[in-house]
Amino acid sequence: MSNNAKSFDGGSRDADTEILGTGGSGTGECPTLYATDQGTYAVQGWTTGRAETVEIPHLLLGFAEPDTFIGAELADTGRGTFTLTGRPVTDPETLAQMNLADDESVIEVPRQARRFYGHAASPQR
Repeated sequence: MSNNAKSFDGGSRDADTEILGTGGSGTGECPTLYATDQGTYAVQGWTTGRAETVEIPHLLLGFAEPDTFIGAELADTGRGTFTLTGRPVTDPETLAQMNLADDESVIEVPRQARRFYGHAASPQR
């Protein structure tokens, strides 16, 4: 599913976001991991009192695109969730495209390509 929304940098061109997966709440609609057409991930998660940090369930990371990962530091809370820090998404038109609960916010984080080193990178015979 794709949503047309303002670009995350607040510019005037439309940005395209794709919902990659949701999970962790009783309603099953949130938190959510989105891929953006800007080579980043948008992460919808529970607010933490810091605009740049959200809390997400461990399972949300499983929705990352193949051979990529979230390029931001994760801190394990010890209760089945991570806190994650990125750039807050504040554009009202972008946020209006997302199904945010009162206790949720959205941050943007780098989408990084996996690189394999050592034996894992060697051609298998």
